[in-house]
Amino acid sequence: MTTQTEHNRMANAIRFLSADAVEKANSGHPGMPMGMADVATVLYTKFLKFDPKHPHWPDRDRFILSAGHGSMLLYSLLHLTGYEDFDLDQIKNFRQMGSRTAGHPEFGHGAGIETTTGPLGQGIATSVGFALGERIMNARFGNDVVDHFTYVIAGDGCLMEGISQEAISMAGHLKLSKLIVLFDDNGISIDGPTSLSTSEDHKKRFEAAGWDVQQIDGHDPVAIEAAIAKAKTTNTPSMIACKTVIGFGAPTKGGTSATHGSPLGATELAGAREKLGWTSEPFDIPADILGAWRNAGARGKADFDAWGARFENLEASLKDEFERRVEGKLPENWIDAFNDYKKQITAELPKVATRKSSQNVLEVLTKAIPEMIGGSADLTGSNNTKTGVQAPITADGGYHGGYIYYGIREHGMAAAMNGLALHGGVLPYGGTFLVFTDYCRPAIRLSALMNQRVVYVMTHDSIGLGEDGPTHQPVEHVASLRAMPNVTVIRPADAVETAEAWAMAITNETGPTVMALTRQNLPTLRTEYREDNLVARGGYVISDCDGDRQVTLIATGSEVEIAVNAQAKLKADGINAAVVSLPSWELFDAQSPEYRKEVLGDKPRIAIEALSVFGWERYVGDNGKVIGMHGFGASAPAEVLYEHFGITAEALVKAAKELV
Repeated sequence: MTTQTEHNRMANAIRFLSADAVEKANSGHPGMPMGMADVATVLYTKFLKFDPKHPHWPDRDRFILSAGHGSMLLYSLLHLTGYEDFDLDQIKNFRQMGSRTAGHPEFGHGAGIETTTGPLGQGIATSVGFALGERIMNARFGNDVVDHFTYVIAGDGCLMEGISQEAISMAGHLKLSKLIVLFDDNGISIDGPTSLSTSEDHKKRFEAAGWDVQQIDGHDPVAIEAAIAKAKTTNTPSMIACKTVIGFGAPTKGGTSATHGSPLGATELAGAREKLGWTSEPFDIPADILGAWRNAGARGKADFDAWGARFENLEASLKDEFERRVEGKLPENWIDAFNDYKKQITAELPKVATRKSSQNVLEVLTKAIPEMIGGSADLTGSNNTKTGVQAPITADGGYHGGYIYYGIREHGMAAAMNGLALHGGVLPYGGTFLVFTDYCRPAIRLSALMNQRVVYVMTHDSIGLGEDGPTHQPVEHVASLRAMPNVTVIRPADAVETAEAWAMAITNETGPTVMALTRQNLPTLRTEYREDNLVARGGYVISDCDGDRQVTLIATGSEVEIAVNAQAKLKADGINAAVVSLPSWELFDAQSPEYRKEVLGDKPRIAIEALSVFGWERYVGDNGKVIGMHGFGASAPAEVLYEHFGITAEALVKAAKELV
């Protein structure tokens, strides 16, 4: 049993590692680590199930530092408990080039960082996906191998951000009882006391959403331990409001915003050492304290070994399935089912919207790949994201099933999908209208930063959605998503390209995929079956000309049909045009220069897309033309809009004749 004195010394190790690292870097946030050191000490020494020697153990508890600006709290804990990736040199090089100890926790920089945090609210929202992922995997594999908690430290900033309300509401509705949020209730933000900007009762918010709520002194280890122990027994998610002093121990700046985002300064730091009785030099941890922390890290070995024994006792097929899912490998037979489907649509030549084509291929994939978990932000019937084999995931249903009704919570949905992907064993996809990627954007960006396989199904992809008008017509959204690093944007032209887009998305292990899908029906343009995936090349000649090429028409999505129609009109006038489908700029740009030159040709080029013209100059060149949108749309039927804005075959023909 840890005495009060032992606890204080262990907590102070966190405080001064953090404050000294910030001081050395001359940059950072010492206040939160100093304030939450007591809570973190109790959590890591008494409750958190982890093993630094096996940091990727699937049944470890997850710890999410939603208040990511306080990153030195996490780095100190990882160093003290013995994670190899966070030796003392990493602590000393906080916020420096090449270190694992970035200004905010970055997933992939070192074992022990479960997710990238920093954009406030994203951590607590992502944690909903972690907690739901645990329940989904538990429903499939049982308590013997999946039985862990998700702990979150969140601050006032996390709870002020709107995304937190979506997360709190979702978690309460789904009764994610293994989610425990430790609220750093210090009443301070960068500008000063939180009373400057808010007067809401966060505890009542959580209670209203169906959470168990406790309030404690965040510097009383006995109260902290009792509260966490109680939270682990509830049948609802739990929030523990930990009343703390930001910058605890700082003699003049403690309890003020001065400790939030700036180093304490030499004088204040020396005063904190004197006040808390810490006599060690910077980065020097007394041997007995470090030993106590390393013992805390070592206690997880028994849990890990016991889990390993239980896992080995699973029947072979279940064990293989668990390992396959956790490793992110797809079932071997999925490609056969997929190719059979592709043969079918090239024979049947359906004329359907690509959102419906997406649902059709999902019917095949979700049968073959049971870990695919779909969802929609209250647009299931419009996004066509639910399939016949997917029952809803509910608390009352024991978290079996494969479909999540996210409600009108685009922010929360996107963040939760990141958590599902990061948890492991789940391949998440979710839908809304493309225009609402504005609401998903912070989480999409984190998907890209963390290289997560998350699929965003974004329908109603252009002015072609029609009568809903300019508020719902995503004129600029594809261009902005194309500008985001490590995001693969695919705008397929027909049922075949949509199928190939899905094949790309589920095998893309380097980042997220955004699919831009139509509301309006489109003909199948790819009429011959090919086993190779042409969408994987990003662009290709979908309709070549008979003689020497005189002009190249480039299009994506619904405008490929327009380009093919223009090609026929030009042919009748004696002009040879080739049509290039360019569903993914990112995939096309990754091809060899020789391939790109072969596809685009060396003749004049014209691009057409019912979206912003921004960025197209890279493909048409200085002497080419772009037909598209130069402003917002309007409310009218799709065919009227295309005519009104000049996105027509006739416009392509006119432009081609001017260039040839």
